[in-house]
Amino acid sequence: MGKQAANAYGTTYSKRELTGYLVGLAGQNIIYNIIATGLTFYFQSVIFIPAIACSIIFAVARVWDAINDPMMGSIVDKTRTKWGKCKPYLMFVPPVILVTTILPFVNGMYAWPNADGSYTLASPGMRVLIVAWAAVSYILWGMTYTIGDIPLWGVTSLMTEDQNDRAKALSLARICASFGVIGMAFTFIAPAFQGIFRARGMDDAHSLHAAYILTAVILTVISCVLFEVAGLSVHERVSQSGESHTMKENFQTMWRCRPFRQLLISGVLRSPIQLLSIVAMTLVMYYFFNNDLAGTLMTEAGLNVSTIIKVVLLFIGIMGGMLVSSGVTPGLARKFEKKTLYNAYSLFGAIPFALVFVVYKASGGNLLSWAMTILISVVFFVASWAQGGLNVLQSIMIADCVDYEEYNNGIRPDGVFFAGQSFITKLSAGIASLISGGVYAIVGFSGENVAVLNDALLKGADFTTYANGKYAAAMFFLVSVPPAIGMVLSALPTLKYKLSDAEHTRMLDALNEKRNGEGADAVK
Repeated sequence: MGKQAANAYGTTYSKRELTGYLVGLAGQNIIYNIIATGLTFYFQSVIFIPAIACSIIFAVARVWDAINDPMMGSIVDKTRTKWGKCKPYLMFVPPVILVTTILPFVNGMYAWPNADGSYTLASPGMRVLIVAWAAVSYILWGMTYTIGDIPLWGVTSLMTEDQNDRAKALSLARICASFGVIGMAFTFIAPAFQGIFRARGMDDAHSLHAAYILTAVILTVISCVLFEVAGLSVHERVSQSGESHTMKENFQTMWRCRPFRQLLISGVLRSPIQLLSIVAMTLVMYYFFNNDLAGTLMTEAGLNVSTIIKVVLLFIGIMGGMLVSSGVTPGLARKFEKKTLYNAYSLFGAIPFALVFVVYKASGGNLLSWAMTILISVVFFVASWAQGGLNVLQSIMIADCVDYEEYNNGIRPDGVFFAGQSFITKLSAGIASLISGGVYAIVGFSGENVAVLNDALLKGADFTTYANGKYAAAMFFLVSVPPAIGMVLSALPTLKYKLSDAEHTRMLDALNEKRNGEGADAVK
């Protein structure tokens, strides 16, 4: 395809535009991780909402997303403005997301520990209000986040007509999305502000509560400013049909497209993999820091360098593999069939996830030695490599499905299909939340029991052996066994994936010829 200008912006994006897009995407993913990893910890271990209530909240929100995401995708696809169909949302939605991200944290405390080791519950009416506020504010966040998320990913297929440039953009997008891990630091940053409120006479529980609210405000403002950069930077180049379709027609389009349907089902079956992000911060805070970050890092002898290095190794394991894989996978996808690579990541990725629990049990429940910390970090690195590779391939293959649908039916459902990606992510989180809530309820890591645990840890108890180690075992089980099962299941729908790389290249060449007026009869 020639590089002549198709419009005022040319046929592909500039480096400056791509940089702005990636900056915005990093900011958006910081927001996602503040909620995805920090909110679960906040609900259960800071304001002490019962685990089952948390699970129901997340599950109900995801059921609503099953309806809301495709609806929003349909609305995006019907949008026509002087800026295009995705850019307007990227310009005007970030300020709204700023507000809805802060709202779930501005809540009361369901329970709190007393000095004598007992606990106090809020009044019945207040407990109902706290749970209701958590539910409504979280659902509201999910709706507004979707309004920004679908256009943010969908615009990649509109920024360029070159499939290599699009693959490059999606690859870099997944790498920058991995930098959203900064949002996971929310759980570690918040306790640093606790001293401000202790100085005002608040006890440990209430001062930590206030510190989390303050941290949520600061990080969300910074992240939304970054998010806004994408809306100010991107330009849409791929021309859009003036034809409009109803929501029912768009739902039918999404389901009848066989390759997209296979990816959608595969992503849902892989839902338990989301447990890694949901449980990771709780696991690290309790298992490695005994839920006392400052006390663990700063001992009477000074800075605890040994613990810092061990935790850094663990995070390199959990996130490093995903980050490296995001950069390497697009190159592998050019050498190997995407379907083959996708299924290999799914099937072989199950092995390291299963090994996480095996290593934990083999250590006798003690992974704090140097040898065991290094070993578990390596296992996590391999597991997160597979997860990162699947994330990249999923985005690239969904973009291919958009071309497939345009070639076969003359419509380009960017919004609807990338709504499917948003739907997969959030439905997976909901299913994973139900699993974690059920396991936590079984072992008793819930509500007032967590308040009592936190108080016991402050008084010298050891989390690794507390309650005979069942809390720790439950957390390692959650980040290991269910994700391993999910990885295996995710390969089943894509073993006979419909769209081959060769067929997609043929379709895209025909589409590009038609767009440039070189072969009006090349497309059905």
